[in-house]
Amino acid sequence: MAQDYDHDLQSIQEARALAEAAYEAQQEFFRFSQEQVDRICEAMAGAAYRESARLGQMASEETGYGVPRHKMLKNHLGSKLVWEAIKDIKTVGVISRDPARGIVEIGWPMGVVAALSPSTNPTSTVMYKTLISVKARNGIVHAPHPAAYKCCGETARVMAEAGATAGMPAGLVSCMSKISLPGTQELMKHKRIAVILATGGSDMVRVAHSMGKPAYGVGPGNVPCYVDRSADIKKAAYTIVSSKAFDNSVICATEQAVVADKPIAAQLRTEMERLGAYFVNPDQAAALANVLFSPTGVINPRSVGQTPQTLAQMAGIQIPAEARILVAPLSKVGRDEPLSREKLTTVLGWYEADGWEAGCERCLEMIRFGGRGHTLVIHATDENVILQFGLEKPVFRILVNTMGTLGSVGFTTNLMPAMTLGSGGVGGSISGDNITTTHLLNIKRVAYGVNNPPAEAMVDAPAAASVAGGNSAGPSQAEVETIVRAVIEEVLGRKGGY
Repeated sequence: MAQDYDHDLQSIQEARALAEAAYEAQQEFFRFSQEQVDRICEAMAGAAYRESARLGQMASEETGYGVPRHKMLKNHLGSKLVWEAIKDIKTVGVISRDPARGIVEIGWPMGVVAALSPSTNPTSTVMYKTLISVKARNGIVHAPHPAAYKCCGETARVMAEAGATAGMPAGLVSCMSKISLPGTQELMKHKRIAVILATGGSDMVRVAHSMGKPAYGVGPGNVPCYVDRSADIKKAAYTIVSSKAFDNSVICATEQAVVADKPIAAQLRTEMERLGAYFVNPDQAAALANVLFSPTGVINPRSVGQTPQTLAQMAGIQIPAEARILVAPLSKVGRDEPLSREKLTTVLGWYEADGWEAGCERCLEMIRFGGRGHTLVIHATDENVILQFGLEKPVFRILVNTMGTLGSVGFTTNLMPAMTLGSGGVGGSISGDNITTTHLLNIKRVAYGVNNPPAEAMVDAPAAASVAGGNSAGPSQAEVETIVRAVIEEVLGRKGGY
C-alpha cells in the first residue's frame, strides 16, 4: 500500500516537473521562425517514420493488442502522412493578409499541451500529437495509458532526440514514465498546461473535460456500416472484412455492425464468408457477449484487439482456423443486446433491412445507442441514398465505399490525417473535426478600419434625430412648467372635492 502511495507521489512530481520543463522550453521555442519550426518537425516525422516497424512491434507486445504490421501502417500515418498534410500550414508570425478586408492574421501558440494516449493506438497517437503540437509552437507532455507507457515513452524519446538534433529546446517534447491516475490528473490541471488532447476511454475523456481548460476529447464510435442494393457487393465485402480485421479492430471508427439491404444481404454474406468472415450461431453469439462485456455493459479489456481464435478460446466455442472476423446476426439494438455495442475487437454485428429508409433507421439506433457524432460507413453508388445518409445522420464523418478504420483517420480519404476524431457537440466534444495543428493554434487578428463610423457615434454629432416625428430635444422649459402647473391644479381640484 505504501509502495502504491509512493508511486502516486512520484507520478505527481514527474507531471509537475515535465510541465514546468515544457513551459520553459516553449517560452524559448516561441521565438523560433517558421523555417526552424518546420525543420524540427520534419526531423521528428522522419525519425518516427523510420522507426515505425520497431515501435509498432513494441506496442503490440507491450499491450497485447492488435497486429504489428498494421500498427506500423498507423505509425506511417502518425508520422509521414500527418507531416505531409500539415507541413505547408503557416503557424508562425503573419499567416495571412486580406488587404480588401483590412485583416492581418498572426499565428499564436496555445502553450503546453497535455496529451493522453490510449493503449489501443499508442505509438501512432504519440507521433501525431507531437507533430501537430510542435508545428503550432506548443510544448507537449504525453501521459500514456499504463499498459503502453514503455512504447509511448520510446516513441517520444525517438522524436525528442531527432528534434534536439535539429535545434529543438530540451524539454519541449516529453512523456511520463511513472503512470498513475493522480499523476495524469495533476498534469491536466497544472498551471502550465494550456490545452488537453484526450484520446482514450470515456471516463478519462470526461475527466479531461472537467479540468476547466480547453480540451479536445473523443466519444465512443459505435459505427454502423450500411450496404445498399446499389453497392458493388464484392468490393463492399472485401472492404468490410479487411477493415474489421485491421489491427484486430482497435480503431474507434471500425465498423461495428453491417446493416445489409435485404435484396443483396445473401450475396454480401456469401462474399464475406469467402473472405474469412465466420457467422456465429445464437449460442456462440451469447458466449461471445459474455466474454466481451460485463453484465453492466463494460467492455472486458482482455477481449480488446484479439484475433477470432483467441476470442473463441475465451468463449469456449469452435471456429475455423482461417476465420478473420466473427459476425453475429442480431435483431435489436440496446442494452438487451450486448453485441450491438462498440466492440474494439474482431466481432461484427449483422442486421438486415428492406430498403435504405429502414437501413437508415437501424443505423440511427446504433448511433444513438453509443456513437453520437462519430462515424458512419455507407457502400452505395446511388448518390441520392448517399446524400440522404449524409443529411440525416448525427455523425461528422460519413465514409463512402471505403474502410471505416483507414478512411476515418485520413489514410484512404482526403480527411485530415488524425488519431483524434472529434464527435462534435452531439458527442460531447468541442469539435467534429479530425483534430490537427490548426486546432492548437490561436489566431490574432489585426483589423484596420475600413468603414466610416456613423455620424451619431461621434463627439461632435448634432442632436439626436426625433423619434416618431417628436422633438428629439424634448419639451422646452416653458412647456415643462405648463405641464407641471396643470398636474398641480388637477391634484388640488381633486382634494377640494373630498
